[in-house]
Amino acid sequence: MRKLPAPGATLSVKLAAVLLGVVTGALLIVYVVVVPRLEDRLVDAKLDQLERAVPSVASELRESDSRVDAQDTVTFAATSLNARVVVLGPLDETRMISLYDSNPLRGDDVGDDRIARAARETGLARSGRATRDERELAEVAYPLGGDLVVLVSAPLDDVFATVRLVRRSVVIAGLVALLASAVAGYLAALGLTRRLRRLERAAEGIASGDFTVRVDTRGSDEVAELARGFESMRERLGHLDRVRREFIANASHELRTPLFSLGGFLELLSDEELGAETRREFLAETQAQVERLTRLATDLLDLSRLDAGQLHVEETEVDVAAAARTVAEEFRAVAEAGGHDLRVSANGPVHAVADEQRLVQIARVLVENALRHTPAGTPLEISAAEENGRAVLVVRDEGPGVPEADQEHLFERFYRAEGGQASGSGLGLAIASELATKMGGALTVNSVPGETVFRLELPRPKEPFPQEKGTPRHAHETAHR
Repeated sequence: MRKLPAPGATLSVKLAAVLLGVVTGALLIVYVVVVPRLEDRLVDAKLDQLERAVPSVASELRESDSRVDAQDTVTFAATSLNARVVVLGPLDETRMISLYDSNPLRGDDVGDDRIARAARETGLARSGRATRDERELAEVAYPLGGDLVVLVSAPLDDVFATVRLVRRSVVIAGLVALLASAVAGYLAALGLTRRLRRLERAAEGIASGDFTVRVDTRGSDEVAELARGFESMRERLGHLDRVRREFIANASHELRTPLFSLGGFLELLSDEELGAETRREFLAETQAQVERLTRLATDLLDLSRLDAGQLHVEETEVDVAAAARTVAEEFRAVAEAGGHDLRVSANGPVHAVADEQRLVQIARVLVENALRHTPAGTPLEISAAEENGRAVLVVRDEGPGVPEADQEHLFERFYRAEGGQASGSGLGLAIASELATKMGGALTVNSVPGETVFRLELPRPKEPFPQEKGTPRHAHETAHR
C-alpha cells in the first residue's frame, strides 16, 4: 500500500506561516494607517493650541501704545508659545512685510506666506501646515484690522520626533511579535499535526485491514471531535469485518453441509440394489437439504433487496391472530417431533396494517428460532392481541433464555448467539426486524432465564380497508379453517 505523505512538517509550516501573515498584516496596518493618523492628530493638536492662544495675542497687540510695547508683546508671546510671532502689514496688493518679528534675524521670509495672505484677504483666522527652510511648521494667521495680520509659526520637530519614536517602537515590537508568533504558531501547529499523524496511522491500519489501533479521542476541539468520529468508524468497521468473516465461515459451512449431503445421497441413490424404503428416506433427506439451501438463498436475496431498497411491502388489513394460527399449524409436526408443546392464544381477530406474506415470514422466523434454540420439551406459545392501539404478535418460550450480552445484537446481521442448538446463517432475525420496521412496526426481545419473549408490534387500521365485492373480510382465516 502506498504510504501517505506525513502531514506534520508541511501543515506545521503552513499554519505558522498563516499566523505570521496575520501578525504581519496587523503590523502593516498599524504602520501604514495608524501612525500617519497619529501624526495628523498631533499636528491638529498643535494647531488647536495655537488657535486658542492667538486671539489673546491679537488683543494685546491692539492695546499696545507704542512700537516698543508691540515688539515686547510679540517677543513674550513667542516665548510662551515656543513659536515665532510676526505682525505683517501690506507691502502691495499681493505681498506683505513684517512690522514686528520675534525673530528679526530670520529676515522678511514670510511676506508671501499663503496662510497670512488668506487671513488678510478674507478677514478671518486661517491655519494649516507650511514648509519654510525645509522645516514643517504649524501656522495660524489672525487679522488685526487695517490689513494687519499676526502670524504664529510653531515648528513641528517635536511632533515628528514623537512619530519617529512610535515608528521605531512599532518596528521593534513588530519584529518581536513576528518571532514570537512564528514560534508559537509552529509549536501549536506541531501539537495539532501530531494528533493528525495518529489519525493517519489509524487510517493506514484500517486501509490494511487492521482495526485494532485505537484513536486518541482526548480533548474538546474539532480535531478531538474528528478523532471520536474516526474511532466510532473504526469500531463499526471492525465489527463489520468480524461479521463478514463470520458470515463467510457460516455461509461456507451452511452451503458445504447440504451440498456434501446431496452429493452423498445422489451417489447412494444411483445404486440399483438400494431398497425402496431406504430410497424414500434418502429422497426425503435430499429434499430437506434442498429446502435448506433454498432458505439460505431466499434470506440472502431478501437481504440484498432490503439494502437496495427494492423490497416492497403491501399495506393491507390483515388478521394477526389468523397468521399466528397458520404458522402454528405449519410447525406443528416439527414441534411434536421435538417434544415441544406449541400453543396459540388469540381471542378473536386482531387487525393490523401490514403485508400478510411478510407478517407470516416474521412469525415463521420467530417460531423456528424458538424451536431451534430451546431444549426438547420446552413449551412454546404464539399469541395475538390488541395493546395500546397496536396489533401485537408475541412468541414466548420457556427455554434457558438469551444472555443479556447477546440480546442487543440479536437483530444484527449474521449474528448468532452462543449456546442452544445454534445453526442457520444468522440472517433470519435481522431480516425480520427490518421487515417490521418497513411495515411501520417494531420487533423487540426480552429474555430472562426461563422465559424469552419476542414481541412484534404493528399499526392498526384507522378505518376499515375497502373490500372487493364478494370477498370475505378474513378470507385467509376462513380458508385456513
